[in-house]
Amino acid sequence: MSSANKIYIFDTTLRDGEQVPGCQLNTVEKIEIAKALEELGVDVIEAGFPVSSPGDFQSVVEVSKAVTNPIICALTRAVEADIEAAAEALQFAKKKRIHTGIGVSDIHIKYKFNSTREEILERAVKAVKYAKKFVDDVEFYGEDAGRADLEFLAKVVEAVIAAGATVVNIPDTNGYCLPEEFAQKIAYLKQNVPNIDQAIISVHCHNDLGMATANTLAGLKAGARQVEVTINGIGERAGNTALEEVVMALKVRKDLIGLDTSINTKKIYPTSRLVSRLMRMPVQPNKAIVGRNAFAHSSGIHQDGVLKHRQNYELIDPQEVGITSNRIILTARSGRAALDYHIKRLGYQKTKEELNEIYQQFLLLADKKKEVTDEDLLFLLGEQKTISTFSLEILQVLAGSSVKPIALVGLKYQEELLTATAEGNGPVDAAFKAVDKIVRKSVLLEEFLVQAITRGSDDVGKVHIQLVYKDRLYYGFGADTDIVTAAVKAYVNGLNKIVES
Repeated sequence: MSSANKIYIFDTTLRDGEQVPGCQLNTVEKIEIAKALEELGVDVIEAGFPVSSPGDFQSVVEVSKAVTNPIICALTRAVEADIEAAAEALQFAKKKRIHTGIGVSDIHIKYKFNSTREEILERAVKAVKYAKKFVDDVEFYGEDAGRADLEFLAKVVEAVIAAGATVVNIPDTNGYCLPEEFAQKIAYLKQNVPNIDQAIISVHCHNDLGMATANTLAGLKAGARQVEVTINGIGERAGNTALEEVVMALKVRKDLIGLDTSINTKKIYPTSRLVSRLMRMPVQPNKAIVGRNAFAHSSGIHQDGVLKHRQNYELIDPQEVGITSNRIILTARSGRAALDYHIKRLGYQKTKEELNEIYQQFLLLADKKKEVTDEDLLFLLGEQKTISTFSLEILQVLAGSSVKPIALVGLKYQEELLTATAEGNGPVDAAFKAVDKIVRKSVLLEEFLVQAITRGSDDVGKVHIQLVYKDRLYYGFGADTDIVTAAVKAYVNGLNKIVES
């Protein structure tokens, strides 16, 4: 790719992304994600804000040691002590960058800093010059640039580039701008800052109004060449621009935008799963690119179209982002094409007349159920005894700080109660191992996520399980006021789908 068309991917999952309440990472987890980001092909990893805490400082140190190819970036305020801490934390980085800056909107100048435009400009230049003493690569951010006065913003950008900034970040910190407005802001800087060609313009958009990806793409079309993103779009408040959305938008619409990245797109989904698991933050099912339903089809019209030609309803081949295949879900909205697809998958061939007859029975059943399973189809095909499912009947768990967790599980299968006991690293692990002894399926637990459905100490918890069996993904769900019970219900639910397949 030509340098003019190259878009630099600046990933801030470990810094801005980690600011989500309850999603903090330890150093070991940050290293694991950083290595995944390196494999993904990001150009810059913002590893943390070193002066904020000893833990964050150490994480930047260890991430710097752990990865080789990406630039490692550390955030600071326009404060000398911050910059010194960043420089020290980056001492082991093969490629290093200090990211320093200050608020540039009149709102921030007045109400955050109780200052003036002149003083802010002076502090910005001073910070860049000081950071330049430690590293060659200095990025300046003008916080809340989305609401800043354009003439003043241009004056700041010109001054920090003259002071040595190699990258200038124009953040829409509060997700305020509309796409055309943000594009005009970047275009104005390109046209009115005389030395703008001496630095890369970066865009850092938040999603408060749901515009983050749109604003980022608008900024790129206007001349920005670095995007600041997070995996799954996590971040402060409503989140940041999602890496996967920008990368795939550029890939799918290269005909219109004409820009490239160095991202290995087949690593997108595995990296998304890793971040979701380590940050204990579920990905919403309808999330673009990486959501559970991003490549799932339940409408009969859509299913028929996808089965005839995938591109009828899928812009992206799921394998391009690391997902094995799309999913054709049988519900009351499904048509004959989807039903026939699943019947053939189970090894049956039916004439058009036979399919029509089965379809009428299928609709009656689908109206009563949220999703029709393979076992249900076999019942409709007259093979109802071929497959049976497991149901949780007994769960007893002994756990505590001074005892090895042990679980007794009883599952009902074909009118027979099967029981097993097992020890584990915790109550959930012990219960899962007991279930494994009964079901006897070698599966990989890919995802385990817990969500509170109601509030309070007696709230209902919902557990999402993702299992891998013979290179296929299976999902399980369970809900209960007892989270261990909910987890086992979800695990059994997922295993039943494997048994039925």
